[in-house]
Amino acid sequence: MQEYILHNDNFILSNQPVLPVSNRSFKFGDGLFESMRMCNGKLMYPEQHADRLMAGMKALKLDGSSLMDEYFLKQKAVELVKRNRLRGDVRLRLSIYREGDGLYTPESNSAGYVLEATPLPDTDYQLNKRGLIVDVYDEITKPINKLSNFKTSNALLYVMAGLHKKQNNLDDVFMLNQEGFLCESMTSNIFVVYEKQIYTPALSEGCVSGVMRSVVMEIAKSKRISITEAQLNPEVLKQAEEVFITNAVGGIRWVMGYGRKRYFNENAKMLSALLNETIPL
Repeated sequence: MQEYILHNDNFILSNQPVLPVSNRSFKFGDGLFESMRMCNGKLMYPEQHADRLMAGMKALKLDGSSLMDEYFLKQKAVELVKRNRLRGDVRLRLSIYREGDGLYTPESNSAGYVLEATPLPDTDYQLNKRGLIVDVYDEITKPINKLSNFKTSNALLYVMAGLHKKQNNLDDVFMLNQEGFLCESMTSNIFVVYEKQIYTPALSEGCVSGVMRSVVMEIAKSKRISITEAQLNPEVLKQAEEVFITNAVGGIRWVMGYGRKRYFNENAKMLSALLNETIPL
């Protein structure tokens, strides 16, 4: 079956060329993206995705951020999924780039986009049966600046972390910020349970402002479960009772091991069950 992507409101076959060599996202990493999930034909948490997308576009000084609202995301997601005749849960990636020419100094700030859709094997947010094995990647640290909280197209740090993960047969790696504190994983935000209290790196630590991170924190708040945003020394991983990670596509995934340390998954199970209650029927 032919697969389509959506490029600036036009359906194009996924195996056809879309972007020229002059594209600024290709040449300079000049753009950002959103990873999203549809469950039962509904885009999950579109308001939060739209808020982060619009804030990121404003930070990159891209025009048209007000057009990339909740309605735009829901409408385009449904159009693409229907065109590809996809059923069940779907992963979506929306890539935004700055159009036009120029070298480091752009000649235009207008934005273009590409939306991709991929079927997911599972329905709902399935908590992983086997816990993840992780390590800390410290060869390159993540800088803390006004772009740190967004998913920009400049992803070399994550590529290098991915190579480390692959070479060491790991499921994920935890990255540090420029001060040497826990920031995020290669794919997700981090939550650590220490002395029965749940902690997560604060946004001021340079982590991506994850949509699922905020959703999980809101769910916990509604159930009077305390989650503290903090500066976390990686040494806490050696004493923690539990570690789990979150992202918009995978939901919550629990970590089983870090080095010789092994973890439980009680909080991950509880929060994952509460998360699935937010899925529309």
